[in-house]
Amino acid sequence: MADPTPLTVVLGDQLSPESPLLTRTDGAPARLWMAEVIEESAHVPSHKARTVQFLAAMRHFRDARRADGHEVLYRELDPQDFRDLAGALVEDCREHGITSVRMLEAGDHRVEHGLRSALDAEDIALEIHPDPHFLCDRATFEEWLGRQKQPRMEFFYREMRKRLGVLLEPDGKPVGGKWNYDADNRESFGKDGPPAVDQGGRFAPDALTQAVIDRVEAVLPDNPGSLEHFAWPVTPAQAEEALDDFIERRLPDFGRYQDAMWTGRPFLFHARISAAMNLKLLDPRKVVARAEAAWRDGDAPLNAVEGFIRQVIGWREYVRGIYFARMPGYLDENALGHDAPLPDFFWTGDTDMH
Repeated sequence: MADPTPLTVVLGDQLSPESPLLTRTDGAPARLWMAEVIEESAHVPSHKARTVQFLAAMRHFRDARRADGHEVLYRELDPQDFRDLAGALVEDCREHGITSVRMLEAGDHRVEHGLRSALDAEDIALEIHPDPHFLCDRATFEEWLGRQKQPRMEFFYREMRKRLGVLLEPDGKPVGGKWNYDADNRESFGKDGPPAVDQGGRFAPDALTQAVIDRVEAVLPDNPGSLEHFAWPVTPAQAEEALDDFIERRLPDFGRYQDAMWTGRPFLFHARISAAMNLKLLDPRKVVARAEAAWRDGDAPLNAVEGFIRQVIGWREYVRGIYFARMPGYLDENALGHDAPLPDFFWTGDTDMH
């Protein structure tokens, strides 16, 4: 028997507890569908830590939504199941008599196109809603792109600053008199190396995350990377803690040392919150507001705060916009003519290079 209740697809990078699709139009909890599939970590070999962070965050989200009263149809990673995301969804729609599906825009053109095509072939209605997590929607970016002779990120970034009212004087001019302080963010450490920096914001795996680590080691043993020191945030609370840690301990020196590197020091002054933002565990509006407040309160210099905010509302939004505006043809572009295969050390890290 057909089920008229829409099935809400929640992808692995859409884990915001504030998602507008977590309730139906009548205010009732939505019926959610989530799936862990091998294809998403194997079509391009993903680092094991990336896969674990995705799946652990998904399982924590699943359990939190069930505790909220939602029904969640969930597929865990199965070494015998090689269906892709679209195949898994179609199978579950058939089993439960689902006739309509809704979702937020996918972060990956391949995923969105695959789901749309598979559901269309089954005559299952699909509603795709804009992803409110991003600060510039696809249509707005394409409109901006159409007005540019040179679609430089810097021009886009300045427009975003004005639109969002970030780091502006009351008259709309940039605080400090300049839009960009990148020239102040190129210091090196010198022969004595970097100063001491607290590397907090790391989280020991709980039982749920450890179960994911064990499963990924068993199912994807040949994927690159090690899980020996996995400590990434996998819940909104952990992501907030990681943000607090960065703002309080490393943001003040992030600017001047953001491009400096040192052997044996993999993180230094960086935030390490991009993955949490990309999984929607952390809202970029909050990230930007916290950074700007640190400058206004005198806790971090302008060059550091501006440089960090530029990554969030400039580069992050710009790269997403360019990607979707130029796909699917973008996939086959090779402007620099790179035709040689990647060297083995790209996957293993076994190299004499610093």
